[in-house]
Amino acid sequence: AQDAAIRPAPAGRRKVVLATAIAETSITIEDVRIVIDSGLARLPRYEPASGITRLETVRVSRASADQRAGRAGRTQPGIAIRLWRAEQTAALPAFTPPEILQADLTGLVLDCAAFGIADPAGLAFLDAPPAPALAEARALLTSLHAIDADGRITEAGTAMRKLALPARLAHMAAEAAKADMAYQAAELAVLLTERGLGGNDPDLEHRVTRFRSDRSPRARAAKGLAERLARAAGGGNNPSAGSGELLLHAWPDRVARARGAVGHYVLANGRGAMLNETSALARQEWLVVADLQGGAKNARITAAAATSEDEIRLALGDQIESTTTTSYDPQARAVRTRQTERLGAITLGERPLPAPSGEEANAAIVDLLRENGLDLLDWSKEAATLRARLGWLYRGLGAPWPDVSDEALISALDKWLAPFLPGEASFARIGSKVAEQALAALIPAGEQNRFAQLAPTHYDAPSGSRLPINYEGEQPVLAIRVQELFGLEKHPAIANGTVPLTLELLSPAHRPLQTTRDLPGFWVGSWKDVRAEMRGRYPKHEWPEDPANAQATSRAKQRK
Repeated sequence: AQDAAIRPAPAGRRKVVLATAIAETSITIEDVRIVIDSGLARLPRYEPASGITRLETVRVSRASADQRAGRAGRTQPGIAIRLWRAEQTAALPAFTPPEILQADLTGLVLDCAAFGIADPAGLAFLDAPPAPALAEARALLTSLHAIDADGRITEAGTAMRKLALPARLAHMAAEAAKADMAYQAAELAVLLTERGLGGNDPDLEHRVTRFRSDRSPRARAAKGLAERLARAAGGGNNPSAGSGELLLHAWPDRVARARGAVGHYVLANGRGAMLNETSALARQEWLVVADLQGGAKNARITAAAATSEDEIRLALGDQIESTTTTSYDPQARAVRTRQTERLGAITLGERPLPAPSGEEANAAIVDLLRENGLDLLDWSKEAATLRARLGWLYRGLGAPWPDVSDEALISALDKWLAPFLPGEASFARIGSKVAEQALAALIPAGEQNRFAQLAPTHYDAPSGSRLPINYEGEQPVLAIRVQELFGLEKHPAIANGTVPLTLELLSPAHRPLQTTRDLPGFWVGSWKDVRAEMRGRYPKHEWPEDPANAQATSRAKQRK
């Protein structure tokens, strides 16, 4: 037929040649004097929304129109009849963009891989393919197991190359052939690449049913194409095959699960999508989406098929990720562990696991403390005091005393705390002694006695009382009733007498009277005013005129 179109017509007869864009090439057809140009061209257009390249009818460029007109004047004068108004010519694009700049490059990458070229970017193209498009093609082929991590073609990729289909649909057909479903997959492929076949119902099962009963010439031609594709894939006609089951092999990233309102879905790739609630699919829990339009949050599903969790697990089991996560239960004050199965952004299921124990529990406790802070630990009074003493020494003297700030302790949990954890997942079971034991181990070897001398826990008052020293602030503080300091002429100090205690002087009722770091000065200064105010309020207690020479006491006056 091609030879007949090119051969000159017999003498005395006129011949009409119907031509595609092949007429723009250098081929010469003799005796062509008239060209009728529709001004249209069928060009491949890659649709990211579907991942499919379709032929679209578009306006030609001015360069193409000139090429077509030139066919009429190759061997003799001729004319070109353009089926559009002359003033529209200026609005045509100057040139048709090179296909490589806007095409789906999965075929190119797969062909290169078959020839041992892992990175097509290294080839000398007239127009270099866009790097993002190459990266997208490699990512898709890798996800379809058509190439390996090093860019080498796989057995699946070799099977896909035999099919004149976009990568996703080729993978679907190749996988379907393994289960004798090649014809059903080929039918779907034809419906998805040729617009309008089977109607425009979003439910692809309905489209398939309509397509099978369609007797139009276009449908018959499409069915013939499906048969040829099925044979190329390896044959097989299993009428029980469902569209969703097949589409899982083409769009694993577009598995969709219902969420919220009727017709609203979340896709495995993280996008949100929706169906009109009147659609037969809108109440299905699981879909595979072949085509959608719109933004990332609320795209409109235009082609999909129902599937099930069982089919998803069977087809995409290698893509389902199982993760174990730990969290803190504040009511139980314990670690909770859950196992979650996900397909991309979709949660397939989750279940609680037994509480961890041993080293696993210790690691979980350390992670929780690192994330939520040290307040989760049970801090006994002794542990809190020990930490405050160490912190005061570090702030004042530095090494060899350890830094026990939140930041320092959290960054070194594995070193100072983990060795003392008992392998329990509950803070209640860990108890309040662990923190104290772990902190005590931070005191440098051989420095325990010096530590006790520099930062004693208590002060032995002249009254005989043993009172705790508070190291929580910038300076150590001793809260003490003023009567217990009578007879003391020198201000109390720690750290071998080099650091005076901040005295919080209390009334007999343990209410603050005054704060001082100069007790002798207080005796000769403010004491007179304090005595005058307090002796009437607390007449049963001693309020001597000369407290520096009075007898210290922790008791009230003895009755006479």
